Amino acid sequence: MKVSVVKETAPGERRVALVPEAVGKLRAAGLDVLVESGAGDRAWLTDDSYAEAGARNVTIHVEAASAPVRTLRAIRAAGARAGLAVNPATPVEPYADLLPELDMLLLMTVDPGFGNQHFLDVVLPKIRRARALIGGRDAAVWLQVDGGVHEETIGRCAEAGADVFVAGSAVFGSPDPARVVTELRGLAERAWAARTD
Repeated sequence: MKVSVVKETAPGERRVALVPEAVGKLRAAGLDVLVESGAGDRAWLTDDSYAEAGARNVTIHVEAASAPVRTLRAIRAAGARAGLAVNPATPVEPYADLLPELDMLLLMTVDPGFGNQHFLDVVLPKIRRARALIGGRDAAVWLQVDGGVHEETIGRCAEAGADVFVAGSAVFGSPDPARVVTELRGLAERAWAARTD
């Protein structure tokens, strides 16, 4: 289960944040936490981090992190897989040297902030470039995409090199979420199998 956590927002903007205590209570679900944060690294310089609370994966946005290596290492030291999220307009290549510090690279396929957005096709070439940086099918780093992922886009993402997919609105907006998950998984697996790398 993936949850996005908003640590800080614009003045007057109200958002719900999942606190570390709630992560601890949901530990059995194997939470994947994405910190959408203006707080950046400060979110991890406390004793009650999401990783320490039991999140399986913790991902930070590179645009909000002033010390990403230190933060990623702290997440790993707390026992979670460390992920780095990159917004659609941010190039991935400047972060190639950080790959040894990552367990997952998340490419946002929408501008973060709210659900039910349209998939941004301009990210497909970036997925290909990221896959080339990470390596082929047997790479240790997962390549995740998040935003606008549904039955018309998941195959294109898998073909481009993504191997982990977040499909919130497509799944939870359906009257039969289990059926949608099965269909999406099948589409992704067929596209991934057709890759030539």
